[in-house]
Amino acid sequence: MGEHAAVYGRPALVAAVDRRLFAALTMEEREAGAPEVRLRLPALGVDERLAWSALADYAAERRRVWEELQSGGAPGQFAKLRGEDKAHLVKAALGELLLFAGHRPERSATLEIESELPLGSGFGSSAACATALLLAAAAALEIGLSREQLLQLALEVERRQHGAPSGVDNATVLHGGILWADRDGEGRLRTRPLDLKSASFLPRLRFFHTGEPAEPTGAVVAAVRARKEADPAAFERRLDDMAAATEQLRQELEREAPDEGRVAGLFRRFESHLEAWGVVPPEVRQVIREIESQGGAAKISGAGSLSGPGAGSLLVLEPEKEGLDLAWPAGFQELELRLGAPGARLES
Repeated sequence: MGEHAAVYGRPALVAAVDRRLFAALTMEEREAGAPEVRLRLPALGVDERLAWSALADYAAERRRVWEELQSGGAPGQFAKLRGEDKAHLVKAALGELLLFAGHRPERSATLEIESELPLGSGFGSSAACATALLLAAAAALEIGLSREQLLQLALEVERRQHGAPSGVDNATVLHGGILWADRDGEGRLRTRPLDLKSASFLPRLRFFHTGEPAEPTGAVVAAVRARKEADPAAFERRLDDMAAATEQLRQELEREAPDEGRVAGLFRRFESHLEAWGVVPPEVRQVIREIESQGGAAKISGAGSLSGPGAGSLLVLEPEKEGLDLAWPAGFQELELRLGAPGARLES
């Protein structure tokens, strides 16, 4: 809980899931000609070679476009940032690492990425990609990165992907577990593991992928920002209530015996704010109303979508005593997930 509100400094409850993304950078033997990198991204249908210098140039240009967009931010403008390049996130990540290190490798390499995360699901696939790629590439290229530097670089990459991310996804990918995320007095993100005394309600959670959103996360975030600009006072009141609901959910989960009725009420309360902002399409709202009519609760997890039918992931809390008797839409895919999985790790 905390979607969208976290972008504006409000707290979030977030968990790593046991679906992993794998990034491998393999250095090749020294060879004649300019060193290059081969990008092998089968999920995106990308197999491309380019010079290391081209990656640095790409990242520098994307950074310039991002800085220009900070004064605007309308949904239609966001397409300028990502362009049409399927490998945009990967190129931005590798390029940002090279710019950070002031480094141009003298050997060629092959980068391969495989993922168990469905694209556009709301499960932080871009944060997983940025973090894993930076971790692997820094090790292979012998670029020293502290955890703080890794987090900051991953946030920069996410900015090229989403415009104005909160940084919560990257922190969760790196640290793993179930985290409480908020801001200190100077607005800096801080996280701590949640003191989960009882996991009694976790088995009642079901996870669905409702379909890839019609718009990228950055466009959805920009549309929400436009609501802020239209009525700042009403926007802040809604943010405050979202923050209160998230805080109350944390308190429930830290009790020995969470009140599942109250947890369900907090799900409905937060979801109502997301719907008021127009990020839950009608097709998904209809399913949520049916779940609520049977005594359950549900909310989207992630940015959502401005139009249907898909809105990424949906968290469903089943009624305490009875299950749900519901004919799920054809596009819905149930996912078997475990919350609180370990974070990123380096393997060889």
